[in-house]
Amino acid sequence: MNGAGYMLLLKGQKIDVTKGRALTTISLRFGWTTSQSSMSIDAAAFLLSDQNRCERDEDFIFYGNPMARDGSVSHAGNANSLDKEAVTISLNRLPQHTSKIAFTVTIHEGERNGFFMQDVSGLYVRLINDSTGDELFRFDYGAEFTKETAVVVGELYRYNDDWKFNAIGGGFFGGLEALCTSFGLEIEADPSEAAAAVEEAVLTPIDLRKKLVQITLEKKKLTNVTARVGIVLDITGSMLPLYKNGTVQEVVERILAVASKFDDNGTLDVWVYDTHFSRLPSVTEQDFGNYVQNQIMNNDAIHKFSRNNEPPVMEDVIRKYTVEEDSETPVFIIFINDGGVVKPIKKVIFNAAVQPIFWQFVGIGHSDFEVLRQLDKMEGRIVDNANFIHLDDIAEVSDEILYDQLLNEFPSWLKAAKEKRIIRSS
Repeated sequence: MNGAGYMLLLKGQKIDVTKGRALTTISLRFGWTTSQSSMSIDAAAFLLSDQNRCERDEDFIFYGNPMARDGSVSHAGNANSLDKEAVTISLNRLPQHTSKIAFTVTIHEGERNGFFMQDVSGLYVRLINDSTGDELFRFDYGAEFTKETAVVVGELYRYNDDWKFNAIGGGFFGGLEALCTSFGLEIEADPSEAAAAVEEAVLTPIDLRKKLVQITLEKKKLTNVTARVGIVLDITGSMLPLYKNGTVQEVVERILAVASKFDDNGTLDVWVYDTHFSRLPSVTEQDFGNYVQNQIMNNDAIHKFSRNNEPPVMEDVIRKYTVEEDSETPVFIIFINDGGVVKPIKKVIFNAAVQPIFWQFVGIGHSDFEVLRQLDKMEGRIVDNANFIHLDDIAEVSDEILYDQLLNEFPSWLKAAKEKRIIRSS
């Protein structure tokens, strides 16, 4: 909270909007400063279903379609002397099938005219209580942009019976066309523009995540690193709700973006385990849709929803990468668990320290993770080959924060593993 009484949001931060507040109508007011007067910038809103897409063309609210059919969302230019444009939302009029609203700004024909987000300064969005005029939140973003022509500023989304806001500030290429395509809308192009439209970078959700991974890799100085990537998924009884509500599928898709940018063959190797384990078909960008339902939930051969026993699946991971596919290419394993690992896991980690495998454990939920928390305190290993992060609700963590935390200790392990000749120096 600053001296003006409103909260300044950080990129990736998720905050409650309606919880504890009597809000009926809110406005998101956008501002920016362009380096050239001929540059045109537009704000817009996409009304999304639980499939993360616009189900109708009318669900795209912008200057050409300034009012939702039911009047719940409206767009206005030149909101006041301070802001450039505004989107107003009547929360009590939003239909139930609208589960999320994505807010964007784009440069009109940016690629064609040579205008990019690096030419724009002072990008911000303010969230206003329309009934009182009070400014509740402010998000300043865009300092790191270069050649992008579009930005997903943030998302207003349902969470139980309330609304929350996710400060994204993610820039990408392709302008308005790419945004519309990624949200399920078809863009009509005349014949003279068709070829150019085909060549434009039209970003799907996985493409957007890959760009966020690329940014993280650049920050961590990992852009020249090749690694084999795998994920181990807890499928014990306590995980059943997360498999049923789509959270595990979402986790696979989010981690696939890491593999697509990082992996030696662009695939994500997958294991599941409870008291038994199964090594599943690897997943790629071409076949990740409904992977969890098709390959796990509908697969009667997989032992599911019993107690946990980690060492057998870990030994199989080691066997795959050091015996069946022996290589000095480093391995990055993301191990999803919701608590209660068995203590012999520590012996497996200790013995595996001489292998080219880094274990990134991710604890989700509110269970006891004491064994995993002690991994960094294990002495006697040739290198520290494991890390643990705890995320109460992984579905509530933004992609930016998730990727940053997942890749936080991998660089230091790479350095140590090269020094000990566990992996080759590049």
